[in-house]
Amino acid sequence: MKINPKIDALQLMLTDLRTRNEPIRHKAAFKGCQPEFQSLVSRLIKQLEEELVSEKLTNRDS
Repeated sequence: MKINPKIDALQLMLTDLRTRNEPIRHKAAFKGCQPEFQSLVSRLIKQLEEELVSEKLTNRDS
């Protein structure tokens, strides 16, 4: 299997976003923006997942 830095970076970023970073979540709750924060995290995960699938398809076809 070929090494693809973009796929590796996308997978690492998704892992990071899915990991509960409690200090950041506490800050969001303290500032009163927890729902907006969680919504943004969810949108970013969805966007990165779509990009990862696309990159894997492109990588597979080449």
